[in-house]
Amino acid sequence: MSDRLRTLIDAVLDSLDEPAAGDELAHRVHLSRFHFGRLVSAATGESPAAFRRRLLLERAAWRLRGGSAVLDVAHDAGYASAEAFARSFRRAFGAAPSTYRGDFRLAAPNGIHYHPPGGLLVPGERSDTMDLGERLVEHDLWLTERLLAAAATVCDRLDEPVTVTPLAPYAFPDDAPTVRAMLDRLIFSKETWTAAMAGADAPPRGGTTLDELRTRFDRSADAWRDAVRTVRERGAWDTAFVDATCDPPESFTYGGMVAHVLSWSAHRRHVAVGALLALGATDVPSADPIAWERRAA
Repeated sequence: MSDRLRTLIDAVLDSLDEPAAGDELAHRVHLSRFHFGRLVSAATGESPAAFRRRLLLERAAWRLRGGSAVLDVAHDAGYASAEAFARSFRRAFGAAPSTYRGDFRLAAPNGIHYHPPGGLLVPGERSDTMDLGERLVEHDLWLTERLLAAAATVCDRLDEPVTVTPLAPYAFPDDAPTVRAMLDRLIFSKETWTAAMAGADAPPRGGTTLDELRTRFDRSADAWRDAVRTVRERGAWDTAFVDATCDPPESFTYGGMVAHVLSWSAHRRHVAVGALLALGATDVPSADPIAWERRAA
């Protein structure tokens, strides 16, 4: 959603508890009433008044479902009397407010709904359905790339052992790994599992200079992304394969293996973020996927 549209919608949302006439709403976003109404209607398919009224009714239905008194809900929704509220509520929901306990969301041309206790549910801009696995993979790769960039700001300290407590068993080969070893492990896990998915031999351990790590990352990131996408497109999450790189060979499902890699990678990334900060690195990214998503928006 564009910042401008978000501003317009927020103005309507803020007015739920601070009633304002159309002129006042428009003034809050530095527009004339005509232009405010035109922009909101074009973006949402509802006039500002209809949009606000629907959100108030959705909030009212949610509060009624939670046991609030009809008179209190009517007052909070801006109605002068319980009778006027009941008429409006019945037209919208097809039932009296005193008996209605169904879904509080009304049909909407824009998919925007009241979201308790005091926000909005706003659909994404993508026309296709977001795939959670793809998003987790992309966040993992983005953050690993940013960690490599942050490591360059303390390149003279990458081989200092970093004691991390507590450190999950098998997270890294050593109890006090270096940042270089952490980055190597993040990349090597993708190299190893991509080879296993392809039925290839175990890859040799690559170089660990920053340039070599970046080259390995670029190569392994593309291969890992393509491998996971292929599994998703085939719907093969529950398909089992034999990993001949294990000694002795072991059987895994693709879904379990991808979850394994992403789970361990998340832990290792968090540890690496802390280690880089402890060494004084600059531009260390947040490990939170929400921060990544907002940055990419």
